[in-house]
Amino acid sequence: MGHFFGRDIVSLLVLPLWNFFMGLVTFLYCLYLVTPILLLVVGSFGTSWTNSLLPSGMTFDWYLEVAGDSSFQRAFLTSLQVVVATCVINVLLGVPFAYAVFSAANRGVRLAARIFTLLPVAVPELVLGFGFIIVFSSNYTPWLGTTWLLVCAHVVLTLPYLVGTLLGDMDRLGIAGMERVAETLGAGFWQRFRDIVIPSLRYSLLSGLMMVTAISIGEFQISNLVAGFLSRTYPVVLLQAFYGATGLACAATVVLIFLALMAACASAAGAHFSHFRQKARP
Repeated sequence: MGHFFGRDIVSLLVLPLWNFFMGLVTFLYCLYLVTPILLLVVGSFGTSWTNSLLPSGMTFDWYLEVAGDSSFQRAFLTSLQVVVATCVINVLLGVPFAYAVFSAANRGVRLAARIFTLLPVAVPELVLGFGFIIVFSSNYTPWLGTTWLLVCAHVVLTLPYLVGTLLGDMDRLGIAGMERVAETLGAGFWQRFRDIVIPSLRYSLLSGLMMVTAISIGEFQISNLVAGFLSRTYPVVLLQAFYGATGLACAATVVLIFLALMAACASAAGAHFSHFRQKARP
């Protein structure tokens, strides 16, 4: 009786305090995350912003200046080209690689694949960038500064994320079971891959590609080290804008944030549809 009474006391006193503490931590975290973005949005509409908490005046001219700036236009087109090429190469390499790892019976292969998916987190982008500089700046491989090397760098960064997404959904969707059933009915490898694997992974692939897009659009560190003057991406040009007018830099940053958020929302929608489809399956 005393034991249960003690548990009731804990439930009445400790749990509300714990919930309040976690809510406060969550609120402070969201405030810390959102406040800089809100200040950038406010600054993008301010006429001037110097040594004050908030900008003075209101104008839309910074967005017009970003749209008419040739450096931003070229950087925006370069970013789009890099994103499209990165997504295409991710599909061509990521889908077969993820399927090969998923089909491998060897646990060592699966473990190596899991380690591969964690590499972007384990290895700093700065290290990868210096590696690209050392390898591709010699007389034998003078490709530093080219657009295609920039695309390769983005593929190195983003491919593990796509592979990790596909591997997780292959396990969750039960593709192995569907393949075994199809195999007993006489379906060959290519027929199973074409009629079962690809259709089952379409939402996962869409979600993964949107995540790849979000990462590639906002990627700065390795792009700043690898890109040439004519192949600078949007974030690289954006850094230089901060040395000029504050409003111009804020407006250019808001455009980048908007593009990244659109890609992130599309990725989340793809993951949601994939999960909904799995729950709806009988």
